[in-house]
Amino acid sequence: MLIVDSQIHIWQNGKMSAHHRQIPTYSAADALAEMATAGVECAVIHPPSALGEAANALAVEAVRSHPDKFCILGHFDLFSPDRKQIVARWRERPGMLGFRYTFSNPNEKSWWTDGSLDWFWAACEKAGMPVGLLATGDTIKAVGKIAERHPRLELHIDHIGRGGGRSAVKDDAAYTDLGEMLALARLPNVAVKLSRAPSTSSQAYPYKNVHQYLQRIIEAFGPERCFWGTDITRMPCSYRQCVTMYTEEMPWLKGRDLEQVMGAAFVRWLGWQRPAA
Repeated sequence: MLIVDSQIHIWQNGKMSAHHRQIPTYSAADALAEMATAGVECAVIHPPSALGEAANALAVEAVRSHPDKFCILGHFDLFSPDRKQIVARWRERPGMLGFRYTFSNPNEKSWWTDGSLDWFWAACEKAGMPVGLLATGDTIKAVGKIAERHPRLELHIDHIGRGGGRSAVKDDAAYTDLGEMLALARLPNVAVKLSRAPSTSSQAYPYKNVHQYLQRIIEAFGPERCFWGTDITRMPCSYRQCVTMYTEEMPWLKGRDLEQVMGAAFVRWLGWQRPAA
């Protein structure tokens, strides 16, 4: 079974947010070594936007060295004068298969609804470029409206819609507004990354109290639109446990459905043409 991590970060001589490992560098080599301990074949790099273009460049170098192991959902200045051309030519950069944005800074939060990015959604739809978004309770509905206006634009929600500033919220409280995200399952161009699930539980591995919510998500969106992942540098458990939480502890997830969730679906969603190792 192909296991693909839908989100990791790598960085060099940088400082990550407090929830991540407080180390100056987490390299592609570090990621590969840790992936090997868990049977993870490949991963999608999300260059930390706070580290700017240097983070994109580091991810591109990782792809050049290991094109069978990594691809990238990158970022750029959305108000750049040549922004439309950047989108149109994005795939010319090695490994760049789409974009990922958080829009979590105070000056960015209005972008969800004020029309500032109408050009971006249209350009990505035209270019067939998938976009990952760190949408949470108050912005989930905005994702739905964008998806409705751009039916050929593929949007996926990061961290099961439990990300952003909600890190301290655990257990049932973390899923009180789950229904708003499940309502988007009717839109075939919206998907969900199941990354960071262990951190939504205050229990010990295998975090059984949140399995019911993951099952509801997979049943609503279908395994073809649910993507396993970790965001490993902020996980409360080992890489291997992030994998076995799904492969060994969820008896209702099996066969083809398990294969889709653990990697096949995201490879297809991104259009990732992986070369032979």
